[in-house]
Amino acid sequence: MSDPAGEARQGPLAAIDPGRSKCGLVIADDQARSIRVAAVLAPQMALAQLRQWQEQNSPLVAVVLGNGTGSGPWRQWLAPIAPLILVPEAGTTLAARQRYWQLEPVQGWRRLLPRGLRQPPRDWDDVVAQLLLERHLGRRLPRRLAQGQSGTPWGQA
Repeated sequence: MSDPAGEARQGPLAAIDPGRSKCGLVIADDQARSIRVAAVLAPQMALAQLRQWQEQNSPLVAVVLGNGTGSGPWRQWLAPIAPLILVPEAGTTLAARQRYWQLEPVQGWRRLLPRGLRQPPRDWDDVVAQLLLERHLGRRLPRRLAQGQSGTPWGQA
């Protein structure tokens, strides 16, 4: 992978779907080939987890951030953690609802509902964050999550 200046870069990328009360967070592996972490967290918890990641793993190459109306404070909060890459958020929430069902296929009685009426059984902000990262990279990424990870709060199964 290379940055806009054409220089090769190694290390994990993170992406955040910013919000006031909750946000989606994903972290891709060192080669940006797959998603290793996916979570929906309170903003301060997401920042704490990014700092913890920096201390315990490879330093983040950059954080991809949605440029929506809630991104202002996030720009300030994330600046000390890693370089920022702003990505247009337009249409990601609707696209994430469809993508959610591709990542976590419909189970049980929900299969009987028409697609347009299906609501994911949990918040899907992590899927929005994944779409932002994929938009930046120009390709889809599979999820290869650590044990117990599936868009759940960090460390909870």
